[in-house]
Amino acid sequence: MPELPEVRAHAERLDAGYAGRTLARFEPLSFSVLKTFDPAPDVAVGRVLRAVTNRAKYLILTFDDPDGEPAVHFVVHLMQGGRLRPDTSRARRPRGGMARWTFEGDGRLLLTEPGTEHRAGVWVVGGDPLEQEPLASLGPVATELDVNAMAALMAGHSMRLHGFLRRQSILSGLGRRLADEVCHRARLSPFVNTSALDHGRVSAVVEAISAVVAEGYAFDRGLDAMSRSAQRPSRVHGRTGDACPECGDLIRAVEYRRYTVHYCPTCQTGGKVLADNTTSRFLR
Repeated sequence: MPELPEVRAHAERLDAGYAGRTLARFEPLSFSVLKTFDPAPDVAVGRVLRAVTNRAKYLILTFDDPDGEPAVHFVVHLMQGGRLRPDTSRARRPRGGMARWTFEGDGRLLLTEPGTEHRAGVWVVGGDPLEQEPLASLGPVATELDVNAMAALMAGHSMRLHGFLRRQSILSGLGRRLADEVCHRARLSPFVNTSALDHGRVSAVVEAISAVVAEGYAFDRGLDAMSRSAQRPSRVHGRTGDACPECGDLIRAVEYRRYTVHYCPTCQTGGKVLADNTTSRFLR
């Protein structure tokens, strides 16, 4: 799933290519894509796209009204494999098409998602989008917290570090890949409890978040389109059996039904290998 750095870089690409254009039509191409009914998406027709921004993993397309009415926002979540990209196919029903924005003159944006689940979504929001769903349920963006704020957040949520980093209602913007990378850079077990972290180790987490997001953002910013998951920079994520770039030990994995946690025993767990099931007694 695209995380904060990929979505931020992609918002900048879309803003550079489409800001200033007037919306001529919005088409929901899938029954499940539109998550709201009021305001209707047609209220944005005739408005100018002022900016494309993001909040954590969500894209925000903001349309201004020429008569000074409040802005209308399309909030877009790409989910696992969704993409919002220029529509060059011109097909009436494009393969994997979820929604399409058509602009006056020339230019169309197409939201696509492969497969059959079709979980990508579009919310049409009037007023401040940060105060309404789905953005209102998000925790603070991971890169916006200093050490003291992060320590307070951890104190209020006693849980395993890897889960804490991925829980969007607590801390938003990070996913499985970046959670793996943050734990590795901070030299902490993915299963250490947040309540056990002292000021120095919380500081290490904050610094690691800043580093991995900056690295991912710089990488995606240099591309013409959003990267694929296999392209994104990683030291441990998805590298089971490879040598750790820091110490040379083998990268290990803890397998779950829906995801995998990657880590280096030497760098993160004092050389101990974590048991590969959810009921074992994990390293603290």
